[in-house]
Amino acid sequence: MTAHLDIKLVVGLGNPGADYVNTRHNAGYWFVDELARRGNGSWTGEKKFHGEVCSVTIGSNALRLLKPNTFMNGSGQSVQALLAYLKLSPQQILVAHDEIDLAIGTVRLKYSGGHGGHNGLRDVSSHLGKDYYRLRVGVGHPGRPEAVHGYVLKRAPSDEERAIEDAVKDAVDAMPLLLEQGLEKAMTRLHSRGVEPKPYKKEQAEEDKDMED
Repeated sequence: MTAHLDIKLVVGLGNPGADYVNTRHNAGYWFVDELARRGNGSWTGEKKFHGEVCSVTIGSNALRLLKPNTFMNGSGQSVQALLAYLKLSPQQILVAHDEIDLAIGTVRLKYSGGHGGHNGLRDVSSHLGKDYYRLRVGVGHPGRPEAVHGYVLKRAPSDEERAIEDAVKDAVDAMPLLLEQGLEKAMTRLHSRGVEPKPYKKEQAEEDKDMED
């Protein structure tokens, strides 16, 4: 991959409405909200894009931010609509989302891949294919498959919430590095922070993720 990334759109996945604002499942929203705050951007509701849109400049890079208001299962409709309007390719977007397979406060970057059972990613990939950048914000795992649904739709305890918020802020700090020097440089910076997730069987993790809302 080239050093400079031509990312033009950053999408934060989450569920709209006051009931979901502080839930773990809205970590993607938290990321783009922090980008908007840092860039003095203002959110505008856009019905044709099924979400809220904001424009910011990070370093010398002009970015559009998007928060779909379609709930997780319909995220792809919103992303596809704005992508088509901006005449961008999927390779020009970064999608931020919560990740139960990563320890609380861990953050990881990747390009392409499967949806891992995350319903927001599942829908985005069904509309765009799998080749786009992802920012995975670790929210931890409840430990039991039947607890996943309620876990991601609840607010974390204050210490865990602070850890997730710190991870989001560190990810925002790394955005200029990602855009100007590429994925590997940003990965080296972000992946060296925090702690590694506790061992968890992959087959069980896949089963758990399929229970997400």
